[in-house]
Amino acid sequence: MYKFIILFLISISTAYSSNNIGELLFNGNCVTCHFRTENISAPSMKEVKKNYIRAFPNKVDFVKYMSKWVSNPNKEGSLMSSAINKYEIMPTLGFEEDYLQDIASYIYDTDFNKK
Repeated sequence: MYKFIILFLISISTAYSSNNIGELLFNGNCVTCHFRTENISAPSMKEVKKNYIRAFPNKVDFVKYMSKWVSNPNKEGSLMSSAINKYEIMPTLGFEEDYLQDIASYIYDTDFNKK
């Protein structure tokens, strides 16, 4: 019984911390260029999410594609070539794959229309 409770608590804390890490990384890095709803120095997260969700409605596919592309941004694999023409290609950020997946998961789960 105790093993079950401990495993349950560990799984909840792991899920919470992973979401929390994605949110912290997003708010500490991505918002420098990607504002929630405004296209200023890069496409807004509302626009980015809309394009990625349209191409990858399943969360697993969304997270996999977005995290892979952000790890090595390139025009050929972009879902937003018009944004690249307007703002240029985003720089390679050098985050580990796990962190990029946490950020992409946070983006998938977040409604950027809400404040």
